[in-house]
Amino acid sequence: MEKTIALKNQWDALKIEQPKLRIRDAAKQLGSSEAELLATGIGAGVVRLRNEFRDILLSVEEIGRVMALTRNDDCVHERKGVYSNVTFSGPMGLAVNPDIDLRLFMMVWSSAFAVNENGRKSLQFFGKDGEAVHKIYLVEDSREEVYDALVLKFQESDQSVPLVILKDKKIVPEKPLEEIDREGFQESWLNLKDTHEFHGMLRKFGLSRTQGLELAPAGHAQKMSTDSLKHILHQAAEQDLHIMVFTGSPGCIQIHTGRIKKLVQTGPWFNVLDPDFNMHLREDAIASVWLVKKPTSDGIITSIEVFDENGGVIVQFFGRRKPGIPENEDWRLMVNKLAVIV
Repeated sequence: MEKTIALKNQWDALKIEQPKLRIRDAAKQLGSSEAELLATGIGAGVVRLRNEFRDILLSVEEIGRVMALTRNDDCVHERKGVYSNVTFSGPMGLAVNPDIDLRLFMMVWSSAFAVNENGRKSLQFFGKDGEAVHKIYLVEDSREEVYDALVLKFQESDQSVPLVILKDKKIVPEKPLEEIDREGFQESWLNLKDTHEFHGMLRKFGLSRTQGLELAPAGHAQKMSTDSLKHILHQAAEQDLHIMVFTGSPGCIQIHTGRIKKLVQTGPWFNVLDPDFNMHLREDAIASVWLVKKPTSDGIITSIEVFDENGGVIVQFFGRRKPGIPENEDWRLMVNKLAVIV
């Protein structure tokens, strides 16, 4: 309790010094996690919810139109729509809709809160390390009374239950490249039948994602410039192309499928600012951008994959497609034409 009070006092002081500071950044400055910082507001706009994540998510559809937010340190993905068609199979969950399209990894989820910040209401979910995995915000036409009933239904009876935060992240060292079966890996790459096989292939050969791209068969993975990525997105907007934008946290991957129209640079942030979809990409955090080509039973799938300095995926871009349907040929032609290889 004393630790919580001390943290709250520190945050209150920080908010006076930096009133526009976001909670995620404040937590880093204070050596805390976002969940711990948020929990200091319990009783003052913050309600701890029971860890019944599946039931909570299955109830969100009744709220109607909402804004789903998933982010990592360097990319924020915001998509408005109705939270329907949510299903679970073991620790994995899906929400498959034209608007709210999610892949959920429930083994990571650890705590949940309802937050009312100056009238802006949300449901916020956090991982075992106390970092946000997914958030759901009410929008102008949400059914607020349904949200309020949901919070009442799922609120933790004892709001003083302490958070359990596991901060030790295991860092798996990369396998030396000379120990990799390069020929076997490249053969497996060329024999891919589905993009979903890619992660399992990396695991089979003991490779990180960026190592896999470094060892890809000729012509299947090439580094490209950040400027050419932005040029491609501007061209996609001008050509009215439907694209796919994937952004993930450890507990959720969120996907936008559709057009992008309003692209705006604000300092280091490259933004998509459309009515139903916003993306905020921190350009100065990008360590590498790759043009990647994966064989599938539907033909080559062309993606642009963006990485941070630790080899973590920041965001991925694809042409619109569904299983059984080849990728958009206009996307493939445009990317191959405009990608500046470095």
